[in-house]
Amino acid sequence: MASEDDRDMSIGRVFNRAFSTLGGNPVTVFGISFVFGALPSLLLNYGTRNLGYTQQGFATGAISPAIFFGTTIVTALLTLFFSMLTQGALVRTTAAFSEGRNASFGESAMAGVRAAVPLFLLGILMGLGLALGFVLLIVPGIILYLMWAVAAPALVEERTGVFGAFDRSSFLTKGARWKIFALGLIMMLIYWLFAAAIGLILVAIYGVQGLADSMRQGPSIAWVLVSGVMSTILTAILTTIHTSLYVELRNWKDGPASEKLADIFA
Repeated sequence: MASEDDRDMSIGRVFNRAFSTLGGNPVTVFGISFVFGALPSLLLNYGTRNLGYTQQGFATGAISPAIFFGTTIVTALLTLFFSMLTQGALVRTTAAFSEGRNASFGESAMAGVRAAVPLFLLGILMGLGLALGFVLLIVPGIILYLMWAVAAPALVEERTGVFGAFDRSSFLTKGARWKIFALGLIMMLIYWLFAAAIGLILVAIYGVQGLADSMRQGPSIAWVLVSGVMSTILTAILTTIHTSLYVELRNWKDGPASEKLADIFA
């Protein structure tokens, strides 16, 4: 079997694997992204705005500080939970495609559900660690992000447990963190482009002043539809890229599955 030094980690392969998954199994990928990612986020946002549990309502005294901060915390935790559930499901979809088969919606969803609680705990610990790292002059936060970049996929695919996922990710990313940093910048650019696209579409529909008035009154049907579609596509793209990075790093460090099978039957 080829050693780690004989292989390389390729950003090009990461993107090729991610977009091949999107094109090869679109119903599952975009279905998971919408059902577990975009839809809960939109419902939470729409609900809190229409109930008046907003910063504007807090500033004007329409709601108490306890209600405002309590709602904010609950919304953030639910958003994190559904985000990690979506990631867990799409990890299975992307990993299965890299193995040469298409995972069904049900298989992917069950993988996400089984890993939802440990992924949620992982997300909280990772968020706290990164927040502390970024407070300490930013650089420690970036280093931690690069070390923990594939902790979630490792937890889902290898069932490492929460703390084992951090260790596994640190091992897999070692020696490739500059490339992971570059990939992170590209993913950030993709996010900004989608955010800009959402803004341009809504401005085209409402105009600048009309959009401002609409947002003050609460999210409109157009806002919900545009945000839902764009959020679904963005979540699918970024999550499959993220998992594709994990597969690339695992193949780099451990060798592709085809090499392992060749060794077994040699």
